[in-house]
Amino acid sequence: MTRPIPRLAAAAVAVASFAALPALAADAAHPVVVELFQSQGCSSCPPANANVAALADRPDVLALSFGVTYWDNLGWKDTFATPAYTARQWNYAHGFHHDNVFTPQVVINGRRDGVGVDKAELRGLLIAGDRGDGGPAVSIRAGAVTVGAAPTRASADVWLVRYDPRIVNVPIKRGENGGRTLPHKDIVRELTRLGRWSGSAETFALPRTADPVLRTAILVQAGRGGPILAAARS
Repeated sequence: MTRPIPRLAAAAVAVASFAALPALAADAAHPVVVELFQSQGCSSCPPANANVAALADRPDVLALSFGVTYWDNLGWKDTFATPAYTARQWNYAHGFHHDNVFTPQVVINGRRDGVGVDKAELRGLLIAGDRGDGGPAVSIRAGAVTVGAAPTRASADVWLVRYDPRIVNVPIKRGENGGRTLPHKDIVRELTRLGRWSGSAETFALPRTADPVLRTAILVQAGRGGPILAAARS
């Protein structure tokens, strides 16, 4: 059973460790996408989880936590994991020419990846994975999302992500983290491909969600496991 809790005051201290980041091209309208692939059954994941959570309240960051399934046979089944999220991580493994998948893994804008346990490493990944200027404009409104025209010929997949922005405490009863209660934040609950963007301005229908707590994000990504060209959230 999971239970949402108020934002922890300690998170404010952790955020300070990332305050000295050099200016990125990202801003609130064009956030840097930080994807964490983790499992509740992985004893190495909590530090990376904490580092990504510390970044999550920055207006220029879109943090997304994906639970993967391949540690579920070690005594604890991740309560948020789905095969679709594991498949997304495998797409990145192919894109980065990795032989295998691993947890924790942090992916920045689909362009750089690392473990995410070390704060200095994570700062370096944010800088190296910066998208820079460019990319199509993305606007989200009730029932639709519009991806603007690109200055150069391009095409990409348009993904809908719905995630829980709250901190959620998960008591772990078995496995490597047995006996611990682990906080999770920005947990991805829905991942849907809306269609293919061809480089011209296009509008895609936005399905409703039955859960009003979830926030909506859009990723414009150059192929499965490729770089993220643009992102927005509502």
